Amino acid sequence: MSKKAELLNLIPEQGILPLYFNKDKETSIGLLKALYSAGIRAVEYTNRGEAALANFKEMRKVVDSELQGMYLGIGTIKDGAMAQTFIDAGADYIICPGLVESVAEVADKYDMLWAPGCMTPSEIIRAETLGAKMIKLFPGNVLGPGFMSAIKELFPNLKFMPTGGVDLDRANIEGWFKAGVCAVGMGSKLVSKDVMENKKYDELIASTKSVLEIIKSIRA
Repeated sequence: MSKKAELLNLIPEQGILPLYFNKDKETSIGLLKALYSAGIRAVEYTNRGEAALANFKEMRKVVDSELQGMYLGIGTIKDGAMAQTFIDAGADYIICPGLVESVAEVADKYDMLWAPGCMTPSEIIRAETLGAKMIKLFPGNVLGPGFMSAIKELFPNLKFMPTGGVDLDRANIEGWFKAGVCAVGMGSKLVSKDVMENKKYDELIASTKSVLEIIKSIRA
């Protein structure tokens, strides 16, 4: 099975895609290890600061040496050149905040999973035409589960994942899954500023396990 196919199984199976950026290398690695300890096997590191590339390269080394089975993706990729830079740095998959055709072209050269950010049916149609298999609904808190419910039947061959404003409580998560998403992207609600600044890794492990249990019970 290709890496792309594995991820298209793993991310929905996991049900959550944690995402974060921290300018400090050691904190970035510490958060990654905590998420791994909680049972996470796919993480999105976001390209949101000058240190992102250098940190990502160090995280890649840690994944390869210590975190067997972890897939390390890069998010906030807005052009093909940046996609290539992070592929060269060892990215396993690419997430975009919007629909970026140059990223699709680069990812396709490597048969790599790329998930474009979309918020209209027209964008989703274009993404599907370009070969996208997974769509990031962004911003999730603006679109809401009602949007997912309304468009789901139009795109039976696509997987959807909202990012932005997905909460940790059961009602919010359940609303999204009942609407038809395959997973939820979780950023600052899960990997909070407090957790990062104060290195509350045990708290992150506990809250991540809690979300995984909520998703498991919703699907039961």
